[in-house]
Amino acid sequence: MREECKHFQSRTYSDGETARICELDLAPEAPWQCPEACPSYERRLADAAWQHGTLVDPPTPAEPELTPEALHLLEEAEEIVNEAGPGIVTEVEAQRARDDRDGWWKRFRGSLRRRG
Repeated sequence: MREECKHFQSRTYSDGETARICELDLAPEAPWQCPEACPSYERRLADAAWQHGTLVDPPTPAEPELTPEALHLLEEAEEIVNEAGPGIVTEVEAQRARDDRDGWWKRFRGSLRRRG
């Protein structure tokens, strides 16, 4: 991926694994390839107010061989995640509405009673 792109993001987790993504989801084969002539490519001009850690991200792993079967499997996985998203949002919004209506402290207090 083009790490100098404004839309490139990288995060290294405590286990050492690094996630590299396009925040616009325009790199279907992330972290290995951005689309040729990406219409949203913008060179990052500055890292103003960013805090850089002392760790260095590990190099991007070698690109795996993406067979048609592997691409199909990845597409199916993406469809599953995309289908689950609206239901999760609905659940979270309902929980927030209950919290606003009842007050989160009632649920918290009730959970303390169940523990005791």
